[in-house]
Amino acid sequence: MTGGRAAVLEAGELVVSDVEFADPGPGEVLVKLVASGLCHTDLGVIAGGIPFPSPGIIGHEGAGVVDRVGEGVTGLVAGDKVLLSFTSCGSCPACSSGHPAYCETWLPRNLLGMLRPDGSGDVTRGGEHVASHFFGQSSFAQYAIADERSAVKVDPEADLTVLAPLGCGVLTGFGSMWNVLDPGEGDVVAVYGAGAVGLSAVIAAAQRRPTQLIAIDLVDERLRLAEELGATATINAGTENVAERLAALTGGGGVDLSFDTTGSPKVARGAIDAAAVRGTVLVCGAPPPGTEIPVDIQGMLTGKVLRGVTMGDTDPADLIPRLIALHAEGKLPLERLEKRYSLDEIAQAADDMHQGRTVKPVIVF
Repeated sequence: MTGGRAAVLEAGELVVSDVEFADPGPGEVLVKLVASGLCHTDLGVIAGGIPFPSPGIIGHEGAGVVDRVGEGVTGLVAGDKVLLSFTSCGSCPACSSGHPAYCETWLPRNLLGMLRPDGSGDVTRGGEHVASHFFGQSSFAQYAIADERSAVKVDPEADLTVLAPLGCGVLTGFGSMWNVLDPGEGDVVAVYGAGAVGLSAVIAAAQRRPTQLIAIDLVDERLRLAEELGATATINAGTENVAERLAALTGGGGVDLSFDTTGSPKVARGAIDAAAVRGTVLVCGAPPPGTEIPVDIQGMLTGKVLRGVTMGDTDPADLIPRLIALHAEGKLPLERLEKRYSLDEIAQAADDMHQGRTVKPVIVF
């Protein structure tokens, strides 16, 4: 057993506690964490909108150093630096075709923490079981028992604290724009929500040089940052009429490619209404189960497409190294999005993110 501290979720609050980590089981690694990003999905679990057993450890943007490896692990050894992302089975049709974000067992493996190999390492507190394995890792702790498939080996000189958010938020935003919407130079693109996911999408879209790249948010500071990252226009949805501004910006033609990162049915419906003929609206986020988007079928008959995406339809082993390279080239300025907090400040970090004061909190151990 290895002792350490963790932010344990119970009764809707994160309580920093002493816990014990068992040795990693088959296909698992014990990672000593250096840092972990905090994501809006974590906020959804804290608020009770996304189910996860309690008491439990969440967090899914971990970065650290492999401490020990379990039976059958062949791609990692103690001392390797890794970034942690989601997990998958590796053998279903989606995984075999390069789409592990659509793994047949993605939900129980990642969000519910239910599907684990026999002999999997356990986390306990005072001898009592603490739920873990969130996204194959549970990174709000000094250690994580992570699936080998969740871990992406990085360069020994990599700055893990800066790179930690690549495992979910940045990967989702960049991948959704790059892999799914795939904008060209003649497209009008709109990104709804200028948090870490949305701003990462803006960065990705800007590299394709669309005709227009419009960022929409409620926080002026985030909109200014979006402009610095490549947005050609911004709209403050709290003080401006989004539909009217989009109509004016597009000459009434509408938006070709929209990416709604908010998880809000109202925002998604607005994006559908503002879409061009044959336009596509891509939605992500994790609102509570049962959340529905109202759709006017007549409006959809102009060839509009409403599409969902998980984790940017990416394979972390392929995209994360590419994102690291973009950061090294100065094309992915992660530092502009991040603010660092200690583990004891994690509740403040969550509140700052919820209130829009921080784009991407990073918990440093």
